[in-house]
Amino acid sequence: MTDPPPENEWKTLNKDLERIAVLEQASLHVARPLIGPGVALAFMVIVGLIAAVLTGQQPHSLIVVAAAIIGAYMALNIGANDVANNMGPAVGAQALTLGGALVVAAVFETAGALLGGGDVIDTVSRGIVAPEAVAEPAVFIWAMMSALLAGALWINLATWLGAPVSTTHSIVGGVVGAGIAAAGLMSVNWPTMGAIAASWVISPLMGGVLAAAILAFIKTSIIYTPDILSAARRWVPLLIGVMGGAFAIYLSIKGVNKVLHITPTTSALIGLGTTVVLTLAMRPVIRRQSRGLENRKKSLKVLFSIPLVCSAALLSFAHGANDVANAVGPLAAIVTAVNEGRGATESVAIPLWIMAIGAAGLSLGLLMFGPRMIRMVGSQITRLNAVRAYCVALSAAITVIIASWLGLPVSSTHIAIGGIFGVGFFREWYHERILKKNRAYTGLPPEERARRKLVRRSHFLTIVAAWVVTVPATAGLAALLFMLLHLIPV
Repeated sequence: MTDPPPENEWKTLNKDLERIAVLEQASLHVARPLIGPGVALAFMVIVGLIAAVLTGQQPHSLIVVAAAIIGAYMALNIGANDVANNMGPAVGAQALTLGGALVVAAVFETAGALLGGGDVIDTVSRGIVAPEAVAEPAVFIWAMMSALLAGALWINLATWLGAPVSTTHSIVGGVVGAGIAAAGLMSVNWPTMGAIAASWVISPLMGGVLAAAILAFIKTSIIYTPDILSAARRWVPLLIGVMGGAFAIYLSIKGVNKVLHITPTTSALIGLGTTVVLTLAMRPVIRRQSRGLENRKKSLKVLFSIPLVCSAALLSFAHGANDVANAVGPLAAIVTAVNEGRGATESVAIPLWIMAIGAAGLSLGLLMFGPRMIRMVGSQITRLNAVRAYCVALSAAITVIIASWLGLPVSSTHIAIGGIFGVGFFREWYHERILKKNRAYTGLPPEERARRKLVRRSHFLTIVAAWVVTVPATAGLAALLFMLLHLIPV
């Protein structure tokens, strides 16, 4: 039997083990931020390989491979930036954990992209650039490639800065810049661009005003009543029914309408029927959920949590069905132009393999890079609870429906963020009104009252600035990229 090592040797061993443990922790700390970019890079490489296999020995296959990689990069950025608008309110209200939100969003974004994704897309982004201006195949290919890459780079920068921006406007700006570089200012449909510019103001204002109005109704009808639970049993089923009806109208316009022709009147009747049925069905459910709850506003979290989760899932489905085209639409147009040797056409079908790239990119971008944006949207602009987050979700659904009927090219990002600002500024107005009535607070110095503002002004200014410069920034970047890429022979 050997003797144990001397005590000083144990001390030396313990010190060495402590150093190794510290070194391992430092290595993990350094490596963790590299996981996301590494996975994203691997995804883009895999997409490039898939595109190479599918195109085989076809002419100009390298262009298709490059376009597929850029499309995958764009999808990753859309998932990182845009999806937070749907999940942020639910996470901020603590109706969903961050992990749960990532899972729900990934599932419904993918389902929306694959099941409801657009089969056809305007290759010139809704008539923004005259098709004859990019009729030559080489010009069209490099214009779409430039627009796609410029949009992806801008969204990546905005995500890094913590600013939720419109992916639709990013692509629109890229198409405008590439179109101007290819064929001059007269190639752009400026009335359409004017309508899009107007939507920068109209859509967030509509979302904000409507969210504030819904919150005001809930406050006066439920929260500030003597019997909160009794008022909740009366009004919450109707509010849930209205949300269900709004989503029914939205899905009939954006989803079912692709299979069956549905008139606006039919959509309205579908929404009204859904509202009535869901309201009646939810009355016993809300009555049962409210049993044993205390007569205070915190109890409303229980009643609004499930509708809030459902709304977040439906918004993610709708987002996947619509915004996946921002990533794969230009890619599909490039593939069609390469295969058929022609430039811009009225429309182009999106193959399933390209749609799958968009769906996978959205989900992967959300999982790898989405948590930061979800936290920012959910809690750093203004404090959200279940009631306020519900107001944001309902206002987003209704505003998109109104905008669709009016033919306004609005952004779901602008509407959702506008709704968050709306409930935040309404609460500020309400608190200021109380401060004026309550003499106990009138003595606060101005700097203290400014510190207590409920909407963080730094985020407000950053987001508004990002919205304003999105189209000019992507247009300028796309124009520069087009001038460089156009030098490459096709």
